[in-house]
Amino acid sequence: MPHNERHRTHRIGWLRAAVLGANDGIVSTASLVLGVAAAGGSSKSIVIAGVAGLVAGAMSMAAGEYVSVSSQADTERADLDRERQELADHPKQEQREMTAIYVKRGLDTGLASNVATQLMEHDALGAHAREELGISDTSTAKPVQAALASAVMFSVGAALPLVIVLLVPAATLMWAVSSSSLLFLSLLGSLAARTGGASVLTAAVRMTFWGALAMALTAGVGALFGVVA
Repeated sequence: MPHNERHRTHRIGWLRAAVLGANDGIVSTASLVLGVAAAGGSSKSIVIAGVAGLVAGAMSMAAGEYVSVSSQADTERADLDRERQELADHPKQEQREMTAIYVKRGLDTGLASNVATQLMEHDALGAHAREELGISDTSTAKPVQAALASAVMFSVGAALPLVIVLLVPAATLMWAVSSSSLLFLSLLGSLAARTGGASVLTAAVRMTFWGALAMALTAGVGALFGVVA
């Protein structure tokens, strides 16, 4: 009887970029705001620092993701070009390589040879890309998608502590920003884990811990420079 299997590996590319962007947006902007506040900065200075951090961070995330994922895409294309040439120059050797791959996976030699032959007759380059190079539609690099996801999610994440800065009085700003940012990180970790089918508690604790550490260190630096000044 057929049944539905809910796999989530097709979400890995955009989910990684989105979670990374949102996490960085919350942590970096909240830390920046806390650092300036701990140094005794005015409300105007805190807002300016937060907005500047949002814009700079979003652009940095987009550029970094695009460049890094583009490098991965370049490598994949180069490997595929070499494999295409090898298939054209040495088809029998490539067929033996494919057979050997399936033998290592547990098939007997005869069946492995039949499978390799049929797959290569259907789509030789696609078969070698998946089995020999580990390149598939799920894992292939998508630079523009990664850049947009990171930039948008960074902006969303960074906007959350900025909204708190605008809403709360200066006397409670540090407490409000830190506590709300930890809550946002916990929710983000839980949402990402649920989307990816992983442990919600583990993801929430992991994000909250590292976010708290980053904010504590930055606030400490701000307080130190505020005292020195």
